Amino acid sequence: MPNAASWREKILRQFPPGSGPLILVADPDSLFSEEKLVLELRSRGFDLLEFEDPILFRYAYEDRFRSASWKDDARGLVVVTKTAATEFSNLPYDLLQIARPLSFSLADLFPNLSYPVVAELERERLDRLYACYEEYAHERMGDTLSRDFILRHVFGIETVLIRNESTLLHTLLHLHYSGTRLPQSLAEQVIRSLEDNPLFASWALREIVPDNKAFFAFLQERWSLFLEHLDEQTSNHAEGPVPACETRAAYGLRYAGPAEIPFEHEEIRVFIDNLFTEGTLRPVRKPGLNISSTPWVRCGLIEEKQDDSAVRLNKLLENLNDTIPDENAHYAEWISFALKWAELAALAHPCSDQKSAQPAVKRFHELGGRVQAAFTEWTRAHYAGLMNQSPGRPTVLHHVPRFLAREMERSKTGKAALIVVDGLSLDQWVAVREELLAENEKLVMRESALFAWIPTLTSVSRQALFAGKIPYFFKASIKTTSAEESLWRQFWENAHLPKNSIAYRKALGSEKVAECLEGLHPERTKVAGMVIDTVDTIMHGMHLGAAGMHNQIRQWCRRGFLHDLIASLLDDGYQVWLTSDHGNIECRGMGRPADKGLANSRGERARVYASEELRAHAARSQPGTESSGVLAWKPDGLPDEYYPLLATGYGAFAQEGAVMVSHGGISLEEVIVPFVKIERSE
Repeated sequence: MPNAASWREKILRQFPPGSGPLILVADPDSLFSEEKLVLELRSRGFDLLEFEDPILFRYAYEDRFRSASWKDDARGLVVVTKTAATEFSNLPYDLLQIARPLSFSLADLFPNLSYPVVAELERERLDRLYACYEEYAHERMGDTLSRDFILRHVFGIETVLIRNESTLLHTLLHLHYSGTRLPQSLAEQVIRSLEDNPLFASWALREIVPDNKAFFAFLQERWSLFLEHLDEQTSNHAEGPVPACETRAAYGLRYAGPAEIPFEHEEIRVFIDNLFTEGTLRPVRKPGLNISSTPWVRCGLIEEKQDDSAVRLNKLLENLNDTIPDENAHYAEWISFALKWAELAALAHPCSDQKSAQPAVKRFHELGGRVQAAFTEWTRAHYAGLMNQSPGRPTVLHHVPRFLAREMERSKTGKAALIVVDGLSLDQWVAVREELLAENEKLVMRESALFAWIPTLTSVSRQALFAGKIPYFFKASIKTTSAEESLWRQFWENAHLPKNSIAYRKALGSEKVAECLEGLHPERTKVAGMVIDTVDTIMHGMHLGAAGMHNQIRQWCRRGFLHDLIASLLDDGYQVWLTSDHGNIECRGMGRPADKGLANSRGERARVYASEELRAHAARSQPGTESSGVLAWKPDGLPDEYYPLLATGYGAFAQEGAVMVSHGGISLEEVIVPFVKIERSE
């Protein structure tokens, strides 16, 4: 039999359409959480149901699948258990009697590579690994050779070729700029190899190789020194470089290494402009610096006579214009794009009233139309594949509690606090981040993002977050948030935490921090869920659009509540995570559907109906505009009798022409939300 074109194809050979009503899969390596595999199985007529909680499984199995009686025209069901096939006997007897058992693992897919090494890889790396494995891995390899193979073929890192500082810097820039995270054992192998080279003896390799935040902080420190040395050169009074062993003492640096690194090298400079433009590095003030012979350094300077925000806005527009992910993109590409789009939006909205920035703001809104159309089409095709992703790297909000449980097991204190800023969009997080750092530059923000639940309504998405479940499993409370605390406590009690070690607080943001922490005992409370509703309150009363939102959020941050809450939680030994249940978007009314009050929920961006027929009637009666319309959202993971009708583009179910900030729909700003770990540097 010829080799499969991809690792998925090897698995999919066991799932021809119509090959059985019930298939039981042992999946110890979470292969069946991979987005494209899930979507392909669905296209072949199979639904997936994970066996984790026996009670929830039995509820879904009986309610949604057993009722189909396994007729010839019924969809097949794949029951996935994250255990080895040897543990099938622990599953319900009635399943074992009728199911076809299968088992898949990374050891089966990559038998010539070390299983523990391959198991560390994120699943999106498997495509590249499989292609190279089929071509080059003809003999069995141990741990070290397997790591070398993966570093070379998957990450493009050949440590033996890193022989000077510019090559090392280029390798780390390529790695960290792309957002790539090296698995721990691979990072350790790179570090050991580099430590063998005396040229790198002074570099803080154990900090800057595995940690992108540490690496960019290292660059930030060295950029200031680079400009200082450049100033000395242009002033003709250079004193020569400071010896590496004296660098930290001489300049008060946090990270060890040479004082001067080759920013001017052509392979390094290509990254520098983007790092400053995208906000990863911060420009510094250097009055009087002569840059006539080095104009490229302007990107990292604050110049008094220049509108820096307008310049950066235009550069970001150029960078993002041709990088919108396409219909075949991996979800991580949209996450990466959304983080950069947030930086752009955080610049564009406050500039909307500046005359000099008007052309750029207009281009921003035009590009936004393309972004929303592309994201909507991608989401329609791919969103269902995100539901069962591994919690080792959370993708959708309901994955967060399981992720936190794992992080707590690994932490020294075993404690975590989840701050949920209701309604905070990713671009508004950028404003919050800037205000927090202005208050305390020692805060370290490890930023990523997640997908909210669609429709992006608080009762759907925030409940899923606190429940750790898809909305199908809390259908009784999906119209309200009243069950939120009980769902949060239920999750952690099922995770074997004592009742008195679980805390939940809501409606925070206006009182003093000490008041909201009353009853929270650091020595006893292990996990705390905290809802700040200030941003959502600002949004629902906003009449000045997105620019007004940014302004008021900054004003709220300057009152200090969020900073003081984070500081108190860090002082008490908690891991602190911040996220949002949904974002928001400035939109314009396109009229309301003639549904005669038949919608169960009537928001500006989402209306919910009890049947497909009622929704279809409303959609037919909905007036649209050139840039907006409606979308009947397929209810994957939603309860029966819950059929959302979403406004698309920048439209809203409101009086025609009315401008507002709202949520509930499917735009990039509403769906992709911040997920940030906040720490303190030493």
